[in-house]
Amino acid sequence: MAGLGATDPVPLQARPYQGQRAGVVTRVIASVVDGIVVAAVQLIGYLTWAAIRFMVDPLGFSFPQVSWVVSLTAVLVVLVLYLTVSWAVSGRTYGDLLMGLRVLGPWGGKLRLPGALLRAVACVLFPIGLLWCAVSPSNRSLQDVVLRTSVVYDWRPKAARNGPGQNSVGIRDV
Repeated sequence: MAGLGATDPVPLQARPYQGQRAGVVTRVIASVVDGIVVAAVQLIGYLTWAAIRFMVDPLGFSFPQVSWVVSLTAVLVVLVLYLTVSWAVSGRTYGDLLMGLRVLGPWGGKLRLPGALLRAVACVLFPIGLLWCAVSPSNRSLQDVVLRTSVVYDWRPKAARNGPGQNSVGIRDV
């Protein structure tokens, strides 16, 4: 790959995979990490709510009881927000960052806010569709196929254009 210098952050062994679509194992690991992040955010939110209740009425304090409907709704909303903002801002969630992945839009560039929101909702409401990349010859999930997105290996801290006709990770066919 042209443009990869001696100071390139991409490890030598990973360079052949740079810009290639990610497989199911890498995506599942990234998703598990993202699930842990969302669970931590939910736990912090719950503990903050409990702390506020304690400060308001310390003598009558008891931990808040939350119905499963409210809990599930909160998890889904936080997950959609987390995925949407992460993909729209940097193209990657924390799990994607750890696994060296980036989500690209239909033309190989950064995924815009509406596309990120649609992809997040599709991934949250139909997570089994992500497993389609295990049988897809092009390593694309059902969400990727429908929304024309791609999840590629990209270990670079910043996506830099490599030349005309190439996307942000230096691949031509996304």
